[in-house]
Amino acid sequence: MNATVDTVATMSDAERQARIELAACYRLAAHYRMTDLIYTHITARVPGEPGHFLINPYGWRWEEITASSLVKIDVDGNRVDDSRARVNPAGFTIHSAIHAASHDAAWVMHTHTRAGVAVSSLEEGLLPLNQIALQFHGRLSYHDYEGIALDLDERERLVASLGSNPALILRNHGLLTTGASAAEMFNNMFYLERACDIQVATLSMGCTPAPVPEALARHVAAQYTRTIHEEGDLGLEWEAHLRTLEALDPGYKA
Repeated sequence: MNATVDTVATMSDAERQARIELAACYRLAAHYRMTDLIYTHITARVPGEPGHFLINPYGWRWEEITASSLVKIDVDGNRVDDSRARVNPAGFTIHSAIHAASHDAAWVMHTHTRAGVAVSSLEEGLLPLNQIALQFHGRLSYHDYEGIALDLDERERLVASLGSNPALILRNHGLLTTGASAAEMFNNMFYLERACDIQVATLSMGCTPAPVPEALARHVAAQYTRTIHEEGDLGLEWEAHLRTLEALDPGYKA
């Protein structure tokens, strides 16, 4: 199922780098226990190829994903490389919607983690209970559950729900984050997942939670924007993730 020698030989440097970073995202998500066996997806738009994006081969565990195993498809679901691997229909529906509609969201990650699905099942969604959750204050959207994402007409509504925010809670379903880069998308998911995990732990204690006041929540969200996006912390975080991956198994780049 890996890409053929001819495909690799004619691949642009930009596509090759995108494949390596996308494979890294899959391996890191597996390391941080954000997988759902062979389901859910992380995708990346192919640089310089409008309408084309990379997705995992259906049936592969995320621990197995490599740069060359990723499948290139278009926003209509057609394979545009030499891979014969299957693509999950629900994954195509969700990811093609965003890749076709949003220029800024070049990278998209969707998960079904225990904490993420738990919070998605609450009417209140993500609560402003702690510092980690506050980075999503005013930056998080919600999409009502419509069943398994197999109906293509849901794509327009999904994009409308996301709006201009980088993160989306799919109610009764899971989490979704986007980014202009692998680093931004993965950072958003890493902390959205952590915020959900902390909320589940907090509410499980049976005590009265102490939400952060609105004005302070806005202030903290602005602080996060400064440190992550304006002061370079995002790049430092991504480099740290990649060092973790290199120590575990650098084979994802193959």
